[in-house]
Amino acid sequence: MAPDTVADFNVGHIDDVQELRKNNNSQIPERFIRGLIEKPFLDDSFSLPVIDLSKLAAPGAGNMDQFSAEILKLVISCQEWGFFQVINHGVDLELLERIEKVAMEFFMLPLEEKNKYPMIPGTVQGYGQAFVFSEDQKLDWCNMFALGLEPHFIRNPKFWPTKPHDFSETVEEYSKEIRKLCKKLLKFIAISLGLKDNVFEEMFGFAVQAIRMNYYPPCPRPDLVLGLSPHSDGSAITVLQQGKGNSVGLQILKNGKWIPVQPIANALIINIGDTIEVLTNGKYKSVEHRAITNKENDRLSLVTFYAPSYEIELGPMQEFVDDDNPCKYRTYNHGEYSKHYVTTKLQGKKALEFTRIIS
Repeated sequence: MAPDTVADFNVGHIDDVQELRKNNNSQIPERFIRGLIEKPFLDDSFSLPVIDLSKLAAPGAGNMDQFSAEILKLVISCQEWGFFQVINHGVDLELLERIEKVAMEFFMLPLEEKNKYPMIPGTVQGYGQAFVFSEDQKLDWCNMFALGLEPHFIRNPKFWPTKPHDFSETVEEYSKEIRKLCKKLLKFIAISLGLKDNVFEEMFGFAVQAIRMNYYPPCPRPDLVLGLSPHSDGSAITVLQQGKGNSVGLQILKNGKWIPVQPIANALIINIGDTIEVLTNGKYKSVEHRAITNKENDRLSLVTFYAPSYEIELGPMQEFVDDDNPCKYRTYNHGEYSKHYVTTKLQGKKALEFTRIIS
């Protein structure tokens, strides 16, 4: 979630995909149709690493071996995948069900109700499609609803819906628990890098947090569209909750092939964002990911972005720069990078060029 930006984009007409589905129109509008070049080979022979947070609880003399083994798994997850699923994460399962419930209830509201909270082009709060900047840009088969959460000055009260009646209360409770989880995860990521466990919390200041809810209705031709364009995240870390019982939709790019992520019941999916890639000078990498659609089933995802405060200056940490690993990224202001990110269409890791040093 970036600071407010001035919107001045001609995005043309954007169809609401739920309305297209409701009208039982088997014809896909041209703006949603992708070329084959955007659909690299699929490989389902891999499984995403799984980290058990219960094994990373305060290590004592009796469980140091399992702690060390789980930290090693975390290293491999961050170095080789940039993604992992986390189990025994400590977030109440009933709360996960409630946030899904209010999110689905919001998306099922009449269009005129949802349109009371319109996402303005060039911004990322409200209802609609984000990252659209021109009238000929390809669109994703997805409806989004996004809110800034922390610090409070990034909140825009006019985007907080009055329906469902328990929406705001549930989002508040959920976001507090996910924030705790993010802090915990960054502590363990720091340990896995050989750093002090509180290094990121001290560095980030009062961290920025935002939530985006993505709803993917069934699509009559899922072979022609994408639910969400390939991209990496501008955050430090991202927490993804996939709808319970939903079809597989998330795919990550590994070795030039798209790998579908099979959800584990009650697990949360974590991915490394551009910020951690920069800070570790590429040791831990953000990874391109995308979403696909399904002909018969809808899908819901809830995404929390956790990032440094806007005024923080970021660059590779000295621990990760030497003669064998020269500096790959310039120092930059995170607020400026956030503005750049939200005004750049989703296109792989293109946003990271903002800070990359070209040799």
